[in-house]
Amino acid sequence: PLHCEQKLQLGDPQIGTRGKALMFILILGIGGSFQTGFHNTAMSSPSPYIKNFINSSWYERYEEYPPSATVNLIFGVIISTYAVGGLFGAASVKFATGKFGRKKILIGTCLFSVVGGVIMLTSKNANSFEMIVAARSMNGFGAGKSSMHVLTLKLRSTLMLSNVFFLSLGKLSGQVLGLSVLLGREHLWNILLFAPACLVVVQLLALPFFPEAPRYLELSLYQALQRLWGPGEYQVEIDEMLAERAASKGVQVKSLLEFLQDSGIRSQIIAIAILSACIQLSGMSAISTFSFDILNKAAVPVDQIRYITLGFGVSEVLATITSTLIVERSGRKPLLLGGFSIMFTMLLLITIMLNLKNPAPWVAYCTAALFMIFIMCVSGGPSGVNMALINDSFEQSHHPAAMTLNGLQKWGQFAVLGLVFPFINEGLGSYCFLLFACFCLLGALYSFFLVPETKGKSPKEVSQQFKRLAVGGKFFGRNQFMETRL
Repeated sequence: PLHCEQKLQLGDPQIGTRGKALMFILILGIGGSFQTGFHNTAMSSPSPYIKNFINSSWYERYEEYPPSATVNLIFGVIISTYAVGGLFGAASVKFATGKFGRKKILIGTCLFSVVGGVIMLTSKNANSFEMIVAARSMNGFGAGKSSMHVLTLKLRSTLMLSNVFFLSLGKLSGQVLGLSVLLGREHLWNILLFAPACLVVVQLLALPFFPEAPRYLELSLYQALQRLWGPGEYQVEIDEMLAERAASKGVQVKSLLEFLQDSGIRSQIIAIAILSACIQLSGMSAISTFSFDILNKAAVPVDQIRYITLGFGVSEVLATITSTLIVERSGRKPLLLGGFSIMFTMLLLITIMLNLKNPAPWVAYCTAALFMIFIMCVSGGPSGVNMALINDSFEQSHHPAAMTLNGLQKWGQFAVLGLVFPFINEGLGSYCFLLFACFCLLGALYSFFLVPETKGKSPKEVSQQFKRLAVGGKFFGRNQFMETRL
């Protein structure tokens, strides 16, 4: 055990570049947000093949082809069940982590994802699109449970962005393997969707060699950090964890219901909920998942669509890296405001380009370039800042509930959007991007008027700034003062 009289001198260890730190982040990344990114974009390239598979499976059972609306519905269910699984996975993280510890939960979710991959691989030979639905839900459940991290206070905001980086890297990997020269062919689509399970196996084999999260250990915090981050003195990190442990004895970690009922942080909760909704409903996930259909309607030649979507993935990774490098310098608010504003502009221009009559051939490529700028703004702006904003806005006792709420909202909105977008796209056509533009405009206005800069501020300072910016805050404060006097 670590005794208070055991004084440790703090050096300046390069946390994240020594010991097993980088390997630990890599292992968590490839089995976590990388999987979500891959499954998001990998469905785009084989989407016409999967729809053909649905048609043929239906015909073999009923000796007639299904209506196009039925095919769209089944395909939408296939897309959305990944998010439904993620929703249940995220909802159970707090309970399962408290009972079993993070390490055991990660190992269990790896097994879930591997089984889901095997079901996906065998679905084609079984001639069952229901198996695709089951596999996607299991993969989503594993991804939802994998939204956990072990970070030190000093680099927590920056390292949380590694989650966004691996998400972008997963999307790029799905687009690369989806090329027709690799796995983007009709007889290989099930192998394409099975591929990420191989990385989950790597994570499953590596996890036993890493320690449990230090906060959950009964053995020495110092020994755990030495094993996890490599040789060095970690007095600041140890003090942080001991302080959290001491504080947790007097202050219970908030449940989700207690978190939502806490009036002192209501402005932050509303802000995070609105900004997360604007990010999710900006159209980014729909563009990533349905990019083949969207670019096909934009008159991009079919043989070039997969290469253009590959460009989308490269630009997203570059934007994420840039955001990681500048978020601690530029602050949160400029990236939020600038990102939402440019996203709104790009969607307006995309709508105009898609509605031109008798457009020249270059218009399709110009539209694709606008999509690329939009994706870069999402990844380098609001999407990259969202996790850091959550970390800045809440005390440690609120973090589990805040992350749970954010995960439930993200997965729930993704599930709904994945199910209804094929029908929105068919009904509204290119004007569906105006609907997404409205959410981008809402995000820009809300960021400008009601979101303070949180960089370098404690949760208490952030809470005070939110209250000053809140609509009617002055009147609320005056009424509260008068009631106190009475």
